[in-house]
Amino acid sequence: MEMRRDVYQAIADPTRRAIINMISTKPLNVNAIAEQFDVTRQAISLHVKILTDCGLIRVRQEGRDRVCEAQLQQLSEVSVWVDQYRQHWESKLDEMEKYLEQLKKERYGK
Repeated sequence: MEMRRDVYQAIADPTRRAIINMISTKPLNVNAIAEQFDVTRQAISLHVKILTDCGLIRVRQEGRDRVCEAQLQQLSEVSVWVDQYRQHWESKLDEMEKYLEQLKKERYGK
């Protein structure tokens, strides 16, 4: 049974985040990416496959090279998810600020 991969799996790994960062500004071939890491080229190829399965990169053949291009639209899903929690915590902090102001008024009459 094939496991469906999602964008959260892709960004969970620091090596994959580094690969995304590397190719976000310009496409690179797999060898150029692999040279930046102290792991086997096979390990990098697996990371590239996961990123491809998640839709965060596209790999195209250019002669004998496999060139990786970032497809970062999928990251908007993560941004939306994180925003929900940011709004939640901002709201909680606003409530705490109001509570502290109220305490100050009660204690110091200001």
